[in-house]
Amino acid sequence: MVGWALTNDWSNELDFIFKQDYYQQLVEFLDYESKHNKTIYPPKDQIFKAFDLSSFNNTKVVILGQDPYHNEGQAHGLSFSVPVGISIPPSLRNIYQELKSDLNIELSKNGDLTHWATQGVLLLNSVLTVEKNAPGSHAKSGWVDFTDTVIDILNEQKQNLVFLLWGAYAQQKTELIDQSKHLVLTASHPSPFSAHKGFFGCKHFSQTNDYLKIHNLQTINW
Repeated sequence: MVGWALTNDWSNELDFIFKQDYYQQLVEFLDYESKHNKTIYPPKDQIFKAFDLSSFNNTKVVILGQDPYHNEGQAHGLSFSVPVGISIPPSLRNIYQELKSDLNIELSKNGDLTHWATQGVLLLNSVLTVEKNAPGSHAKSGWVDFTDTVIDILNEQKQNLVFLLWGAYAQQKTELIDQSKHLVLTASHPSPFSAHKGFFGCKHFSQTNDYLKIHNLQTINW
């Protein structure tokens, strides 16, 4: 598919996946949906934006979301992030609130997390596409196999990564991660329904930077 090529060193790690039967079926599914007038988010050229901005070599932190925002204009290929000019979603507002509490960083006026991604924060959704106004609609399309493989590769080939797993869904991925090699930080999801159950006060942003500093890695300018 045009617009589906990886443009950096991720291609060396992931090109083999594109030959897998399940991935070919995923592409066919998305083509079929598009041809039958289904609106898919994010736009095709932004599906792999998380990988484009945070190269394999540069990735130091992984923040795992579930699937993209499903309302018009929100999804742009980065978990929890929305483009400049789009109203900040409630979960991201709570992320900003925790960031303020943890590191005294003023709340951003926009929801674009590109500046995190370009520093090596892989903002990875477990499912990379969604149908308009239909949350979870592509959950069984094959994306989970793809992103689980991404986590496997990061786990095996990298050292001293930080995985931020917020909420029960993300925490299922703990079993894919060797915690003798990497730091896994867990908390409740930043959603308004659960942020008060352990996300607020988790101090994951300072803990991430403390860990990176210990391992002589550049900290994140959150």
